[in-house]
Amino acid sequence: MRREGERAVVSGSVTLSNARALLEEGREQLKAGVRTIDLGEVTELDSSLLAVLLAWQREARAANVALVVERLPQGLETIARLYGVEALLSGSPAQH
Repeated sequence: MRREGERAVVSGSVTLSNARALLEEGREQLKAGVRTIDLGEVTELDSSLLAVLLAWQREARAANVALVVERLPQGLETIARLYGVEALLSGSPAQH
């Protein structure tokens, strides 16, 4: 994850093997003022990315912060539909 102002860009693989570290890094970025998460550079993913994203959204809401998620990978949208949580992602403007 790299920071570009109020944007954090997630890149590379996001799987169970690195999800916990990404979750913590994202939490720190949110505390530091990140308001947009860009997922356009994710190259590999599993359902752990969905769990991380939902945790970030939950924490942002608790802090009364609007978190925008951009460029959702198609695979993430598919997983969200499969789990029946796509409405939770629809609260974030998704750009492809």
